[in-house]
Amino acid sequence: MEQNRHKFVYALYSIIINNGISCMKFPCSILALCLLSSPTLADVWTFETPSGNIQCEVGQDFDVPTDIICRIIERQGATALPRPSGCGQDWGHAFSMQDSGPVKGLCESASYERGGFSKAEYGLTAEFGGIYCHSSQKGLRCMNSDGNGFFLSRKKQSVFGPAHE
Repeated sequence: MEQNRHKFVYALYSIIINNGISCMKFPCSILALCLLSSPTLADVWTFETPSGNIQCEVGQDFDVPTDIICRIIERQGATALPRPSGCGQDWGHAFSMQDSGPVKGLCESASYERGGFSKAEYGLTAEFGGIYCHSSQKGLRCMNSDGNGFFLSRKKQSVFGPAHE
């Protein structure tokens, strides 16, 4: 886990430095100290694609599976998963998975705001425990150690892997 943390810290540091991002609420030195400090009970990382249309939150905790939730703000086309009968809110905008197991769709309000997340520039691949995500101009692809995952773009959303065949 500590090795994964350092990979992500380096990726986040690269994003900050390469994009001239100023630290809004905290000086960058404090942010760096927080990221490099000893492991806490839970770490949450947030990122979005350069368009700001896809936003993700990753949770890493000590001895608990890593999980990711990604939300797409503007989407078109058919939903990637069938709407559950009890879902009375928006469907097809939010997906979650752990570092193993199937992808799940979330039934929740799709009132998201752009901005406030670190940018995952096109071409960037990040590893979070057993979850890998790759940001490209085509969209965001995330996959777990079982080979299950999702692909999100404005035009298409899909889930894949052994649990979804």
